[in-house]
Amino acid sequence: MSISPNIPSPQESYAYESSGTPRWIAVLFGLVIAALAVVVYFGYSTQARLSQDLGRQQEQNRILSAQLDQANSRIADLKSQVEITTQRMGLTQAELAKAKSRAEDIRKEQQASDQELTSQIKASQEQIGAVATEVGGAKKDIEATKSDLEATKGKLERSMGDMNVMSGLIAHSRDDLEELRRRGDRNYYEFTLQKAKNSQRVGPVQMSLNRTDPKKSKYTITVIADDRTIEKKDKTSGEPVQFYVKGSARMAPYEIVVFDVGKNQITGYLATPKDSGGVAPAPAAPAAAATPAPTPDKP
Repeated sequence: MSISPNIPSPQESYAYESSGTPRWIAVLFGLVIAALAVVVYFGYSTQARLSQDLGRQQEQNRILSAQLDQANSRIADLKSQVEITTQRMGLTQAELAKAKSRAEDIRKEQQASDQELTSQIKASQEQIGAVATEVGGAKKDIEATKSDLEATKGKLERSMGDMNVMSGLIAHSRDDLEELRRRGDRNYYEFTLQKAKNSQRVGPVQMSLNRTDPKKSKYTITVIADDRTIEKKDKTSGEPVQFYVKGSARMAPYEIVVFDVGKNQITGYLATPKDSGGVAPAPAAPAAAATPAPTPDKP
């Protein structure tokens, strides 16, 4: 039986398969390279997602960091497999050590990058928390100031005077009086009037204290204005005591408001219109008399 000239003999087939690199090694190397490319791609994709998710919660960042660590471990494992493969392909030990060192450097660089991203996220969260705290503090200050203004506004109220004339804003304490001075609507003269024989000058008028009843917060005074003597009897602290002087009849009356009624003295203030219709102020008081508190000039 003759052998066909196109069919190689067993000796020729063996010689053909023995020449060059074995086919299974090339296939294995190709699979390893493909797997390495996939894993590397996966690692860079994970890192890109981590950069895009900086605003997420710290728990998510820890999860992504764990995924990166797993990817780094996989890369290291595959590089070890490459090392074994390259040994079979005849690479020197120096080249293998260099490749292994490079893989370790890449892993450390990725870990350092992960730590830096985590630190930046933490710092951003702390800054946001600090800003939120400052905003909250400023809001509380604004609310407190608003409450103080509302409280002061509530204290400064109008009341019907003893002449059945609606008064201006009434102060019930020295702090309220300072607020009225800042408003600058009228002239204000603060006084402490002692019970004495002689009258005491308060602003443009003369006043004398006749009697007091501290238990009932009542008092009786005499006011001398425009050569007229006006007695205000059994008045109560906080009550606007009103009277007119020349030129003020077409405007608001003069008002006396007492803060405190003591055994032999009263403390309060006299309020006069800014323009008294041409009424000249009385002469300056003696040194022993009470000095009226000046009203601040308007800006």
